[in-house]
Amino acid sequence: MINISKIDEQVFEVTLTKKTTTIHRVKLSTKVYKSLSDSKISEIELIKKSFEFLLERESNESILREFNLETIETYFPEYPLFIKKNFN
Repeated sequence: MINISKIDEQVFEVTLTKKTTTIHRVKLSTKVYKSLSDSKISEIELIKKSFEFLLERESNESILREFNLETIETYFPEYPLFIKKNFN
């Protein structure tokens, strides 16, 4: 289960519940949001799809507890193309 709360203009708290529950803080700048989504999906939907992408590749315990959304590309270079292809 993925629950997302907007903390402020650019910070979101994501709670992942699987075998264990983990909490993550994600920063999403307007620039990165527009670049990844072309504003075709909401910020929350982008974060949700991003975490679904991550969870297909690693456990929730392995996901960084705090990061900028664009950091995903550092670990998974296919991430931006995956988001643009599947959710825009």
